[in-house]
Amino acid sequence: MNRIAIKMLTGDRAKYFGILVGLTFSSLLITMQISVFAGIMSRTFGFITDIGLPQIWVMDPKVQFIDDVKPMQDTELYRVRSVGGVAWAEPLYKGILKVRLQNGNFQSCNVLGLDDTTLIGGPSRMIEGNLSSLRRADAVIVDEVGAKGKLAHTMTVNGQNVSIPLKIGDSIEINDHRAIVVGICKVSRTFQSQPVIYTTYSRATTFAPRERKLLSFILATPKPGENLNEVCQRITRVTGLLAVSSYGFKYRTLMYFLTSTGLPINFGIAVFFSFMVGTIISGMTFYNFTMENMRYFGTLKAMGAKNRLLLRMIAIEALLVGLISYCMGVGGAAFVGFIFRNTEMAFLLLPHTLIVIAVVVTSICILTSSLCIYQVMKLEPAIVFKT
Repeated sequence: MNRIAIKMLTGDRAKYFGILVGLTFSSLLITMQISVFAGIMSRTFGFITDIGLPQIWVMDPKVQFIDDVKPMQDTELYRVRSVGGVAWAEPLYKGILKVRLQNGNFQSCNVLGLDDTTLIGGPSRMIEGNLSSLRRADAVIVDEVGAKGKLAHTMTVNGQNVSIPLKIGDSIEINDHRAIVVGICKVSRTFQSQPVIYTTYSRATTFAPRERKLLSFILATPKPGENLNEVCQRITRVTGLLAVSSYGFKYRTLMYFLTSTGLPINFGIAVFFSFMVGTIISGMTFYNFTMENMRYFGTLKAMGAKNRLLLRMIAIEALLVGLISYCMGVGGAAFVGFIFRNTEMAFLLLPHTLIVIAVVVTSICILTSSLCIYQVMKLEPAIVFKT
């Protein structure tokens, strides 16, 4: 009977492919929307992920997310270092500064100032050069995407504009201060897709406009054997600042964008309509397919087949279509993400997404087959004798 059900399903190729197209298109759209949303959300805290060594982030209590910088006085660094259980604490500057390129254009960049001695918080993946080169005069390290993209300059060669990536030895101006590129690094893309520039803390505060407070964050780590959460609470209690773990800061940043922006609603609406499109298209096609094959179901019923057997046949047909559509939809979305992996497109296919899509496709199959099951349940075997 299983073989008969499959032959009935694939007998009318047009309707069979119509059901596949509806479910595949739905699973493809939902997978793309969820993966793009996950990719965008991961970019909101990508900078925290890149700085993997410090376990504690100390900041002003009113900071809501990673880019919501509220500068502190430099003396706060020594207060944090004096808290019991803190192994070390180093300063970090983070700000958006205007960079003047060689062609005279200006570009806003994320400028990060690392501790002059330890260089803690620097990029872990260097493409060219090395992190210690930041100790040279006027030295900066630029991320690879920014060097090839927004920080690149154009030259006219044989009447055509050619983009020349920023390379080691090139110079740029940061807030009217000369800076020499000594390295190219690879970092996570930012939410605003702005280039990232690393330099030392003292040099970053020189680049930045003069303010009374310039310390953005304090990076710290507890002593061996100390409980991470207890040290964070101790820093908060003693200094009055906000101290959270790296994971806690990621969660804080993520929740800000989930609750304070319209991204979840916009993507949720797109996912909902993708679900409705798949349900309506595949449902109508599968229902018409069942109604056209009702005489065959009636014949089987007249031959003694029970309702349970017929329902199993419909379930096999629905699950087979759902499985094929699921594989094609998820595979197509993964292929698109792979093709555009080195572009501005934010795409992150998580294992949880695969489970969600499987549940969605299964739900669509259940909804579309329920009408068919109802028709088969009330089917009279005498239908085969009607002319």
